[in-house]
Amino acid sequence: MKLEVNPKGLPKNADVEALKSKGISITPPVGEDWWLYRVAVGGEQAVVAFPKFGLIAIGFQKEKDWNTNLPASLDAEEIYNHIQHNKTDIPKKEDCVRAIRMIQDHIKG
Repeated sequence: MKLEVNPKGLPKNADVEALKSKGISITPPVGEDWWLYRVAVGGEQAVVAFPKFGLIAIGFQKEKDWNTNLPASLDAEEIYNHIQHNKTDIPKKEDCVRAIRMIQDHIKG
């Protein structure tokens, strides 16, 4: 398993940035490249970390139930238990928890 850092950074959306400057938070247009850190866990599935309302959230890159994630600062098992219903390609729990911890360790520095 390997931690990837998005080399492009995150896409900018002028409308979202304009609202943010006024103190309004909304979810920007989210797509395949909307991640800061990613760890592949099986098939086409990955655990990803991305900015969300001033925090870094962790979830799966491909979700059936969109918008299921938790802050990266929570326990890795707690995050997995919350997001696991979205796993596809049948990634193993152990791999997913390990991927979450890899991302958390990278964020902590």
